Amino acid sequence: MDRRSVSPSDRPAKRLKPETDIAVPTIQYRNAVILAPMVRSGSLPTRLTALKHGASLVWSPEIVDKAILHTERNVDPKTGVVSYDGKTKAVFSTHPIEKPYLIYQIGSADPTLAVQAAKTVMQDVSAFDLNCGCPKPFSTHAGMGAALLTNPDLLCSILKALREALPPEYPVTAKIRLLPDQTETLNLVSRILETGVSAITVHCRTRAMRREKALIERLKEIVEFVERTRPEVAVIENGDCLSVEDSLRVKRITAGAHSVMIATAAESNPSCFSKTPLVDVETTLIPSYIRLARYVGNAWANTKFCVSQFQSPSPSHGKVGRKQLKALISSAKSYDDLTEVVGDWNGEEDFAHVTSAIETRTAGDSQTTDDIDVGPTRTPPEPRPNPVPEALKTPLSPVSMKLLTLSSIASGRDSATPTPSRPVKLAA
Repeated sequence: MDRRSVSPSDRPAKRLKPETDIAVPTIQYRNAVILAPMVRSGSLPTRLTALKHGASLVWSPEIVDKAILHTERNVDPKTGVVSYDGKTKAVFSTHPIEKPYLIYQIGSADPTLAVQAAKTVMQDVSAFDLNCGCPKPFSTHAGMGAALLTNPDLLCSILKALREALPPEYPVTAKIRLLPDQTETLNLVSRILETGVSAITVHCRTRAMRREKALIERLKEIVEFVERTRPEVAVIENGDCLSVEDSLRVKRITAGAHSVMIATAAESNPSCFSKTPLVDVETTLIPSYIRLARYVGNAWANTKFCVSQFQSPSPSHGKVGRKQLKALISSAKSYDDLTEVVGDWNGEEDFAHVTSAIETRTAGDSQTTDDIDVGPTRTPPEPRPNPVPEALKTPLSPVSMKLLTLSSIASGRDSATPTPSRPVKLAA
């Protein structure tokens, strides 16, 4: 997020509703379709867009405990955006409108630091999740993320510390990956259940897996185990769910996972939480997303990255329109370079649309899996071979996010087409 300075010449700030005016319901981990925690892609404008289109809950990206401890909390007087600013950039930003649905994910390998981090942001979030599954080096090198899978004593001590230190109205959860052996996975789940968590999210891939087909069928035994031993704890599935409609397929395969989390498909199109996801995102999503991002002060580099991931079927624009828009965004150096794409920079109006949609949900119109008509569901991506289970300590090779694949149902991606020499102006 770009920090904003307020000068005497700025227009008077509009009066914001105090945070106490926003009803804070108890977090509902069941029958939910959830935006997964995603580094870079899970920034504030993406979370707000997902909530606007029906996401039941949204996770923040993983934020390392020490990083948040060295920040200063600032509130933009115009927008109400809360920013935890480091020396050079915002480490975490949020808005009171998302608080009732926002789970803050902590990256930690130290119970004391995890508690300090949680207490730092507690006034701006509604629950906490411990990242026990990220396999990327920035997380695992310090013993965090997926490294905790091989250190269950430390993993559970962090969860216990959070549960004991935080008020009871703040749920604590854990997000893990499958272990290569199912018995070991069940043993780990059993230990986590003893820490007092309210929910456990299982990314249905092992630490060594990246873009291979998720092992969703393995969650069935985990769900049955949790319901026998700790029926009050919700089990959330993560991996290969394409949409709110597709969540029914996932729940069927897992014999009733309580909720489903969407990651890659939401990165491609954050309106996937709606029963009618947006198509032609070149005009229906991207311009408004960019205006919203600028209005809430999101860093241009992050906005550029997020928008570059958006894909959808584009019957009105086709390959040519998509390629031209991508070229314009790729060459842009700042928000000002995209006036041709977004038209009038009235991000306040776009934010008002988000606010209206979320306030309607507060009145009881939130999307859950119970709202979906049972019937034929979309098929998952084409089967992709799973690797032979590898030891958790097997060295992992980096994988470019550009190699991640999605079904054409979610991505609408066509083969590459040469970029026209003359750009086409797209309507806002």
